[in-house]
Amino acid sequence: MHSLGKAFVLLAPLGLAACVTTDGDTPPIGLPVATAQLLDANGKVVGLATVTGTDGDLKVRVAVEGLPAGVHGAHIHAVGTCTAPDFTSAGGHWNPTNANHGTMSAAPNPHAGDTGNMTVNAAGTGLLSGSSNGTWTGLLDADGSAFVIHADPDDQTTQPTGNAGARIACGVFKSA
Repeated sequence: MHSLGKAFVLLAPLGLAACVTTDGDTPPIGLPVATAQLLDANGKVVGLATVTGTDGDLKVRVAVEGLPAGVHGAHIHAVGTCTAPDFTSAGGHWNPTNANHGTMSAAPNPHAGDTGNMTVNAAGTGLLSGSSNGTWTGLLDADGSAFVIHADPDDQTTQPTGNAGARIACGVFKSA
């Protein structure tokens, strides 16, 4: 099976289009689901971000392939727009409560956009299982939100970005 086979089934030619979990992470019936197809600066599909759960306890699952090996900051951003090549149209991190960025910063922390770092292996694949203390109303508000993967690791302290560097992949969340 494909390198992401344990978490995702690839639907050619749409790439990472449908999430099928096999590890017990299938969301309970009736809970909302939002997905964001992640594109790189060239418009190539490189992953899928999925959010499930309840307000204050959103579960974030991300699978990628074709990204550079290493540790990458991964965040929910405040605006549902992903204009290549730099994806700055996604705005800053999603921070509706004005909390501090990063789990190692002064309280209150972390903000709703903090989902952790993602490790991508030498083959270019990676999985992230994180969380957000945000709400569905905020995630899917009038201007939407996006999931962004950065070039560098998030240091979990630098305000307001985590010093995670350039944006290398981005996807807009949509209700599933």
